[in-house]
Amino acid sequence: MDNAPQGNKLAILHALNQGGFVSGQVLATQLGISRAAISKHIRSLQEMGIDIFTLNGKGYCLNESLPLLNCEEIQQHLASLACENNVEVRPIIDSTNTELMRRIQQGDDLVSGQVLVAEMQQAGRGRRGRVWQSPFGANLYYSYYWKLEEGLQAAMGVSIAVGLAVYDAIEALYGLSAALKWPNDIYLHGRKLAGVLVELEGQVEGPCHLVIGIGINLQMPETASKHIDQPWTDLASHTHSLNKNALVAQLTHSLAQRLAVYQVSGLATMVEQWNNVNAFGNDMVTLSTGMRTWRGVCEGIDIQGGIVLRQDGELKSYYGGEISLRKDSV
Repeated sequence: MDNAPQGNKLAILHALNQGGFVSGQVLATQLGISRAAISKHIRSLQEMGIDIFTLNGKGYCLNESLPLLNCEEIQQHLASLACENNVEVRPIIDSTNTELMRRIQQGDDLVSGQVLVAEMQQAGRGRRGRVWQSPFGANLYYSYYWKLEEGLQAAMGVSIAVGLAVYDAIEALYGLSAALKWPNDIYLHGRKLAGVLVELEGQVEGPCHLVIGIGINLQMPETASKHIDQPWTDLASHTHSLNKNALVAQLTHSLAQRLAVYQVSGLATMVEQWNNVNAFGNDMVTLSTGMRTWRGVCEGIDIQGGIVLRQDGELKSYYGGEISLRKDSV
């Protein structure tokens, strides 16, 4: 994929993000391309769902500023956290998870802690084959590579550690207390804020490669939200100090810390922490695989990261990334 048009789109957005109208001629001069090319990029950005006003004689203006990624600013935030992870920024990608998995399968020499973030995903994925809404510049599309020497079996509870890392980052930056829904969702005030998708490649007992995908709603436009089939929220609805670059750095730092603990002691120190922020704690819930369903009171997770239900006075644990958990309607 040619990155030059992507880079030009990003440069146009950065210019418009300063506020006010910017003329097509000024943009053309800055980027060294024709005014016709600028007009084409603007139309393309509008088709991506970005609200850009066009006014004859004045040029172009964003309806509201967008939280845009900036690699240098991310590195500055990482340095302030004493975090040395490498972060790569891409304007448009099919999927950050897909790209890192592709590199693993091609034998690329990835270093644990490598982060890939993008402004837009054209084929974003959630759990169970769902589409993850990924409009340009609106949300955070983030993937983290981690090599686990202990093998696939040892990776069983990773999504629990990841959910706590997202909780840590949101609390550290915004003072917001999220809730965690087993196995992969982050809620705020009863609505979905973020999701996790962990993908694995490797052997049962040999080294395995993990790609940890995280999508966080930051400033979801109405054009994208109409495709979401459950109650949702975004960070812009809860804070006015939204800085996507600081969030990338804090999330990376929180993940590195949680994964370091996980590698040493698994979920031993995290079970109680997770259960304290369990979105469905003590609620009647239904588990479903599509073929079978189970009902019970949600007690939290066990030491392996399975969900524990109280059924007829007995505690039973259930495992598997393809299980859907829903709170029963009252």
